[in-house]
Amino acid sequence: MTNDRRVWFWFAPVLVVLGGVYLIPVADVIRFSFSDATLLRPITGYGLDGYSAAYNDDSLGVVLRNTGVFTLLSVVSLQAMGLAIALLLVRGDRRKLYGMGALRTIVLAAWVIPGIANGLIWQMLFSEAPFGAINSTLRLIGLSPVAWLSDPGNAMISAVIANVWQGSAFSMIVFYAARRAVDPVLYEAASVDGASPMAQFIFITIPQMRGALLVNSILVTIQTLNTFDTILALTGGGPGRATEVLSLNIFNRVFYSYDLGGGSALAVLLLAISMALTLIYLAVLMRRGAR
Repeated sequence: MTNDRRVWFWFAPVLVVLGGVYLIPVADVIRFSFSDATLLRPITGYGLDGYSAAYNDDSLGVVLRNTGVFTLLSVVSLQAMGLAIALLLVRGDRRKLYGMGALRTIVLAAWVIPGIANGLIWQMLFSEAPFGAINSTLRLIGLSPVAWLSDPGNAMISAVIANVWQGSAFSMIVFYAARRAVDPVLYEAASVDGASPMAQFIFITIPQMRGALLVNSILVTIQTLNTFDTILALTGGGPGRATEVLSLNIFNRVFYSYDLGGGSALAVLLLAISMALTLIYLAVLMRRGAR
């Protein structure tokens, strides 16, 4: 009991600081969500008008669908790309290949670029003007240019590509550490038994990294749900509302429509979605751990 009390004594300052940093802003958002506040005037009353106006908006269904598509495609792609890069780095390190450090630097460089800059970079790459880098390359090899940003379907794929290019570094770091922690004896024993590289990947690598996969899923999902700056700079949510996700809709409602109450109400919805997905991931993680 004494040891437990000592642990809480040392953790108490950290918990207080983290609670102040995270819980107070969340509580303030919830307070604003029940108000009629705007960016032009203070609160004059409380009620459910903000929730009613925000949740009865005809565009909310489209925004939620875009959010689901963007999040699903991004999370799956981020996991796959991060895992592929991590396995490549581990294999290169084991064989002492040159260029592994340069590869790490390139991947991490994309991660530290601000989201707005990332969106502008990919806007120039996907540009359908004659100077667009990707379409210019397609013309050089005899292929027809692609409407990357003006076609609704392609615009969502373009947004996912830009997000994955920037965010793969985080998944790579998590998976690289998890893969390095796997006991090499397992692979040696599997090789002696005649297991193929694919069999080793399926029956050793994936099970041993299951915890990292699930934890990374939680973090990447929350990050993707809150991504709006890259989309804002890349497509602005267009064409039409084809790439307008919930976080971008909140930004537009608050800073363009000045509706602080309605934007806060949608922010509460975004918080609820993030928490629900986190609980689902944790339930899966605990069930797998129990097994």
